Amino acid sequence: MADVLIRNARVVNEGREFDADVLVSHGRIEQIASSIQRAAKREIDAQGQYLLPGMIDDQVHFRDPGAPHKGTFASESAAAVAGGITSVMDMPNTHPATLTLDALAAKERRAASCAKTNYAFHFGVSHDNLDTVARLERNRVAAVKVFMGASTGNMLVDDLPSLERLFRDCPTPLLTHCEYTPRIREREAQWQARFGDDIPADQHPLIRDAEACYQSSKLAVELAKRFGTQLHVLHLTTARELSLFQPGPLANKQISAEVCVHHLFFDDRDYAALGHLLKCNPAVKQTSDRAALRQALLCDRLDIIGTDHAPHTLAEKQRPYLQAPAGLPLVQHALPALLELVADGVLSLPRLVAKTSHAVAERFAIAQRGYVREGYWADLTLIERLAEPRPVEAEPILAHCGWTPFQGRRFRHAVRTTLVSGQVAWHAGRVQEDCQGLPLLFQRA
Repeated sequence: MADVLIRNARVVNEGREFDADVLVSHGRIEQIASSIQRAAKREIDAQGQYLLPGMIDDQVHFRDPGAPHKGTFASESAAAVAGGITSVMDMPNTHPATLTLDALAAKERRAASCAKTNYAFHFGVSHDNLDTVARLERNRVAAVKVFMGASTGNMLVDDLPSLERLFRDCPTPLLTHCEYTPRIREREAQWQARFGDDIPADQHPLIRDAEACYQSSKLAVELAKRFGTQLHVLHLTTARELSLFQPGPLANKQISAEVCVHHLFFDDRDYAALGHLLKCNPAVKQTSDRAALRQALLCDRLDIIGTDHAPHTLAEKQRPYLQAPAGLPLVQHALPALLELVADGVLSLPRLVAKTSHAVAERFAIAQRGYVREGYWADLTLIERLAEPRPVEAEPILAHCGWTPFQGRRFRHAVRTTLVSGQVAWHAGRVQEDCQGLPLLFQRA
């Protein structure tokens, strides 16, 4: 007897939409067919709803270890499966930071004990661990992450000799957070002289402006071209930066680029209502930048959509500008928000699936995930088309911080069911506590 049979689904996969049943056995997709006459332990009637490969989120900050008041792998992965995300890649700026193999192993053990999603980890870079980075086994981690802009602790790497060595020797894809720190510090000082500590929230995109982003992204692209680095630039926010990247199929690219859901959804007009709740790095910028980012998805200049999920408490977000932390909790509502762009005709559903699942699997060489294919792991998301738009407040917020920047919004789609490695992780409004995600495996030559 098979484990799960999903009947009457509208499958969206590899540029196509088609009606099919999907049979899941031993964690994997055993059969995809127009009609499957097999018994299963659990049957789910999709009733014509969309069945997508689960979103693979390549940048999350689950705050584990080190900040349990903000989030843990258990709490944030539960929010993720409620949002249709089946796999995550966690960033290295935890406490302790993921700068050693021991720290990496500790995070892997923690996720293995409580993660609802599948999981992998990015390895961090500092001035002190470049030898360790160079010796990393290429399939040991999802990627190496460098902060080429302002960060916390000792994870900012901005001197040219260290960057040249990193770009030359990195054995995995190299991820960059690109903002030019000297410009940001100079502008922070200017704005503080004008406003004091209570800088208005809407000044954030003027302090961390387009020029700061462009200078850093330009340097990253130049270094990658010089050294042949497999470069992936995270969370682009400006129209100007887009000129650094080429349109076209991901398979042909040495250098790829990403946008995050909040930069596609919000713009600088939203600071008036959200204040520091919208503060993130890089900053949400102008309406024209948002429009350019959306257009860049259509010509494949932007290859991947992620979240950069980064929870902070409401109390922390209420602090004055210079003390209020940057980051938004996003995993539970990212996919429903992106489906608003589909409903509005901004993106096609197959293109959205390509940017949130297929391209992530290909860019990071993830083994047997990211597609609805026979033999692949059953990471699946069933999307309900609502008769009436539903307010975000109608469902509990599962991120530990308990808030969302989407408060007050109404979405026209909801995540009905999420399967993680063949296990039902979320169904009918409830997290399934017995689900346990698996480590992602990578297949790099």
